[in-house]
Amino acid sequence: MTEHILIVEDSRELAKLVSDYLAQAGFRSHCLHTGETVVAWVREHNPRLILLDLMLPGCDGLTICREIRTFSQVPIIMVTARIEELDRLTGLELGADDYVCKPFSPREVVARVKAVLRRSEELNNHGTGAKSGSLQLDPAKYEARIDSILLPLTVVEYHLLALLAAEPGRVFSRGQLIERIYPDQRTVSDRTIDSHVKKLRKKISEACDRELIHSVYSAGYKFDDR
Repeated sequence: MTEHILIVEDSRELAKLVSDYLAQAGFRSHCLHTGETVVAWVREHNPRLILLDLMLPGCDGLTICREIRTFSQVPIIMVTARIEELDRLTGLELGADDYVCKPFSPREVVARVKAVLRRSEELNNHGTGAKSGSLQLDPAKYEARIDSILLPLTVVEYHLLALLAAEPGRVFSRGQLIERIYPDQRTVSDRTIDSHVKKLRKKISEACDRELIHSVYSAGYKFDDR
């Protein structure tokens, strides 16, 4: 396992501790301790995953996440002491793929990193270049296009769309979506799935002025491109 993980954490001791645990698990990592240099570093080095502290000197994690999402779909795990659900949903709305609250066990962080990367690999194994009507999916690049228009999706949004589009017409409950997209099921609620679907629908509508993901009352969601 040679994935390069970027750790953005103002506490040098905590960053070193997490880095040591990641190294034991076979990951290479790089640490940044202020917010100003993060975006430029990500542009240059293209990490496999980012552990991003929410409260940083210079530039906060939510602002950094928002800017990264304008050019990259790299998986982002937010790390923060804010435990309120509103803060959690805000991070996910901006494109974070998971959320870890302080204080935490370094082993938990390693487990989250593995889970996010494993999710990506498992969904990639469903096939490359899958198509459903005008929708085209490229799991190698986490790219989705509608009528050749590229959708600016987060990794989680891509996984959600790919899962629904793989079985058009099938209704997935929120629990099934959580189980398939978030295998560990931690810090994930029905509202989180609803938030992702809302963002996904908006991006699809802006690209093609159509509704491809439909709500089924009291049941869940389904993909239908008819």
